[in-house]
Amino acid sequence: MRDIVEIHDLLVRTIIGINDWERKDKQDVVINIRMFTDTRPAGMSDDIRDALNYRDVAKRVIALTETSRFYLVERLAEEIARICVLEFGVPKVQVRVEKPGALRFARSVGVTIEREAKDFRQ
Repeated sequence: MRDIVEIHDLLVRTIIGINDWERKDKQDVVINIRMFTDTRPAGMSDDIRDALNYRDVAKRVIALTETSRFYLVERLAEEIARICVLEFGVPKVQVRVEKPGALRFARSVGVTIEREAKDFRQ
């Protein structure tokens, strides 16, 4: 699969972290999503019904993130990947979740994961 639909630097506020102070107030997370998909049908038809609608993906990811209370960015990334694969039919996805300012002297820290449909089969 050579085609990629990307969402860059989606800024969302959520409760995330293992420290007591992180569990009280929402903090920023930055989400980047690379969805590997076949864009040829949309490219040929020029019809949104044939495309991976990145706006719908972003709205769903924002809804999940704003209401979640995960301890780890790894868990948030996993749930975002699950949404992309299971709800939007993306065959392969890379998700990066960052916490700006989580470490002194670092702009951000984060995790990048890559998942495919087979990773969510039981």
